[in-house]
Amino acid sequence: MSSKKHLITTAIAYGNAAPHIGHAFEFVTADIHSRYRKLIGEEVHFITGMDEHGQKIEQKAKEQGTPIQEFVDAYAKNFIDLDKELSIDYNFFVRTSDKKAHYKGAQTLWEKLDKAGALELKKYISLYCVGCEEFKKNSDLNEKEECPLHLVKPEIVVEENYFFKLSKYSDQIKKAIENDDLKIYPESRKNEIMALIERGLEDVSFSRPKSKVSWGIPVPGDDTQVMYVWCDALSNYITAIGYGHENFDKELWANTTHIIGKDILRFHAAIWPGMLIAAGLELPKRILVHGFITSGGQKMSKTIGNTIDPQELLKMFSEVTDYPGDALRFILVHEVPSFEDGDLTMGSIKTAYTAYLANGIGNLTSRIIKMAISNNVKRDISKISIDNTPLNNFDANGFVKFVAKSIRDVDEKISKEEAYKLIKTNEEQGKSMIFSYLDMLNGIADHLAVCMPQTSAKILECIRENKMPEKPLFARLS
Repeated sequence: MSSKKHLITTAIAYGNAAPHIGHAFEFVTADIHSRYRKLIGEEVHFITGMDEHGQKIEQKAKEQGTPIQEFVDAYAKNFIDLDKELSIDYNFFVRTSDKKAHYKGAQTLWEKLDKAGALELKKYISLYCVGCEEFKKNSDLNEKEECPLHLVKPEIVVEENYFFKLSKYSDQIKKAIENDDLKIYPESRKNEIMALIERGLEDVSFSRPKSKVSWGIPVPGDDTQVMYVWCDALSNYITAIGYGHENFDKELWANTTHIIGKDILRFHAAIWPGMLIAAGLELPKRILVHGFITSGGQKMSKTIGNTIDPQELLKMFSEVTDYPGDALRFILVHEVPSFEDGDLTMGSIKTAYTAYLANGIGNLTSRIIKMAISNNVKRDISKISIDNTPLNNFDANGFVKFVAKSIRDVDEKISKEEAYKLIKTNEEQGKSMIFSYLDMLNGIADHLAVCMPQTSAKILECIRENKMPEKPLFARLS
């Protein structure tokens, strides 16, 4: 019998900048999956958090003259605050600088890999991009020999580091992905990682000299080295549920869903599985891979001036609704596909708000409740089953569009049937229709509990107490 336990994770955000719109999208998507899985009876544990070590953080903190721990504490607060505003209901917030919760598990994993013969200390010369915190090959660079993401030439680094023998586990990783033991959504991303494996997985640098990067987890048995990102950051998924301590929940780990962006697919579908295989641990069950959010068809950039700040959106929505976090949750997941790139502009966001929230669920709620009060029609709320939706296939965008269509369908039904007219000539039939509208609104509210939890609770309150909202749920934007 399969376990009802389910671990859902986001990628942990790098602690050197404020959260951007892509972070908000990933957090909301994961939260929707978590809420849905709970509703269908699973025991969900949802983790998110921060990757707080590395050269880039160390350099930026020094440039600002801020103690490093104080530096990452400030950014962690930014993310925690955003999670709260977006009603992200996580169980545990990872911080990789947490010596009590994280260090021991990461070091335990290192020791397991070392004992398995998966680590090797060697000298090498390589190109290193500080911005990416990643070693590069010439084939990774643009025609100017620059990192294509940061447009800066990588440093030439001569170091003695530990390497993880990823190539040794290539066949096992390939077999797991081929057989969907590690299932990757969508299929195009599975094909992408399979092609990468076919070209050959290379061993990866697994540590940095403490003389160059002091801000990190010490390598067990070698005080000259600190862990590089792979064993430090990726291990968060298991340290957060007790790995390295006596309370590691193996049953929970056995049904894990990672939710990540396409830019870190290799890390999660090649390097991480290789580490787990080497350490004798089970692989995650699935990886959901989403695309990037562009704006006006272009990558978001401060230089271009097309960035969208989630905090600015929340502030804008707070002027027209008591549920700004719900508004942003709905619009993000409705407008951005679950598994492909999506485009957002301030114009498209405002259009979506008007169409689906002000003219959609807000108007429909007022319309039905007003009819019910005017004609003394009451209904007790009840739980509606929502276990047959696109979320069964982990498609949050499809689910939100399904809910939006349900709202539109009910609105059109009311306009077509004109119960408010019929009740004057056939009171019994008219009231029956209005009761059915309350029933449909109840069902919509139950579905909205997954993507707009505060709005859902308010609609159910209006039905239960047979009262109008004190003000429009979603007033019009000026």
